[in-house]
Amino acid sequence: MEKQIRLAILGSTGSIGTQTLDVVRDYPDKFRVNVLTANNNVDLLARQATEFNPEMVVVCNADKKNELIELLKETDIRVMGGTEPLNDVVALDSVDMVLSALVGYSGLIPTLKAIEAGKNIALANKETLVVAGELIIEMAENNNVRILPVDSEHSAIYQCLAGEDYNTIEKIYLTASGGPFRRLKTGQLENVTVKDALNHPNWSMGNKITIDSATMMNKGFEVIEAKWLFHLQPEQIDVVIHPQSIIHSLVQFIDGSMKAQMGLPDMKLPILYAISSSQRLKTSFERFNFTDYPELTFEKPDKEKFKNLYLAYFAMEKGGNMPCTLNAANEVAVNAFLNEKVTFLQIAELVEQSIHQIPYIAKPKLEDYIQTDNETRVLTENLIKK
Repeated sequence: MEKQIRLAILGSTGSIGTQTLDVVRDYPDKFRVNVLTANNNVDLLARQATEFNPEMVVVCNADKKNELIELLKETDIRVMGGTEPLNDVVALDSVDMVLSALVGYSGLIPTLKAIEAGKNIALANKETLVVAGELIIEMAENNNVRILPVDSEHSAIYQCLAGEDYNTIEKIYLTASGGPFRRLKTGQLENVTVKDALNHPNWSMGNKITIDSATMMNKGFEVIEAKWLFHLQPEQIDVVIHPQSIIHSLVQFIDGSMKAQMGLPDMKLPILYAISSSQRLKTSFERFNFTDYPELTFEKPDKEKFKNLYLAYFAMEKGGNMPCTLNAANEVAVNAFLNEKVTFLQIAELVEQSIHQIPYIAKPKLEDYIQTDNETRVLTENLIKK
């Protein structure tokens, strides 16, 4: 029997985590789940653990540890609580690949620890490369670790580059659905509600990522992530609005030819491609039919309306610790919006103020990223209170 790929799934109760487990169910001979982690949702985590029987589970909210122990008392599964154990479980000898589906900055340190331990990474946590892309890529190369993108757009680029090792990229195009507010004027965004912003037309995602999609910060993060994943310059990365979400992204080579990866909007396909280390396994996923989509349309993003996209490009070009500031300010601002403390348009305003007020560091080390993240969160919280 072919050796199973032993997985640690960080963030198993979220959208990507649950879809990853859906994939694992379909391929029991290919994958074995040895670690599951969640932040708070101990009920779902316990159900997942009972089904997949991992070696270890971690609930990051340490106050929930005893509750999880009680739920799993009939099993031999080891239960840990707190964020620190994440750094230990990713290095276990019984783990071959770490799928990082944690939300936001929280994914950075566990990913670094996994790379140090020589584990391949299936990366769904784009903020890791946004915050510290240079550090992550350098460490991955030094430790001979593969970073396999889970985001549909980056997976598409990755797939388009298969077999193109010696051919030069001229440009890549990341596609974006445009989110729920694509047709609205800037002035109409003044009064949009949380419910409006969470109503994504094509994808089912967690609340934070869905808001990032509505502001197009998610696409901005993907631009920064692409720079590091594919060793590109900012001018080589473009964004195009593609409302149907059928073409997931495109690569243009120096001879002018282009390759696109296409398919129905279903995250299980890029998840499978990543955790199988780029094997193409037979699936029962719904197939795309051209006659169902007689029109595929494209348009330029409005950077005035979606200011976060412009801010992400600005931070990428500036480099250093500025993308880290961008991410931290956005996390705080989005959380405030979800709790109805700020308006939709104030998210970008808060991010812009923060990236211009936090001290710039051109060549940050890990401790600089940590300090920048902390300082930015305090600053942004204070700006919200004003």
